Amino acid sequence: MYFDWTILLILPGLLLGLWAQMRVQTAFEKYGKVHTQRGIPAQDMIRALLSRQGVVDIAVAPTQGTLSDHYDPTTNTLRLSQGVYGSDSVSAIGVAAHEAGHALQKDQGYGPLMLRSVMVPVVNIGSHLAWPIFIAGMIFSFRPLMYAGIAVFAAVALFSLITLPVEFDASRRANQMLSDSGYFTQEELDGVRTVLNAAALTYIASFVSTLLQLLRLVLIARRRDRS
Repeated sequence: MYFDWTILLILPGLLLGLWAQMRVQTAFEKYGKVHTQRGIPAQDMIRALLSRQGVVDIAVAPTQGTLSDHYDPTTNTLRLSQGVYGSDSVSAIGVAAHEAGHALQKDQGYGPLMLRSVMVPVVNIGSHLAWPIFIAGMIFSFRPLMYAGIAVFAAVALFSLITLPVEFDASRRANQMLSDSGYFTQEELDGVRTVLNAAALTYIASFVSTLLQLLRLVLIARRRDRS
């Protein structure tokens, strides 16, 4: 029975991703039990903080799911999950502030965010088609199709790479915005940083996993070329 050793390349990314998710859940649950002294729900606090930054045309709306929070640049809306939207916990404020950081990025024309937004439609399609295209190339022994699959997946990897500075910068803006507001104690700010640093690990894990999968595709293609 033939064993494809390249499948082992998936393992480090998988383990890193599981560890990162565990860190996020642990941090979010811990600081989700710590209420801020101001006691203002995240959706109200974030509107006030954005207003201080001169950004007043942002909608804040609830969304389904756990930690499904995101900023929708097409509608200029912060969508906060049920555990964040009405909560005044340190975790909720940190997550909401991170998404507000993305709103500030758009308001100020932050380049990497603009580039990532342009790539979204292509990557959404490419992430589903890369492997089928590659496998079809293998089945029919058609090298151009195999390398087309690799090229499509390379675009997915590039998107994952661009995501890193976008997310890191959003967290930096969140920490700065919360610190400058004067609304929070140092302990609360430290809790927010812990939550956001844990979240950052998930983006690093995603990039590493994507990069290793791309490497796997390249190695499989080169092996087929030699055979």
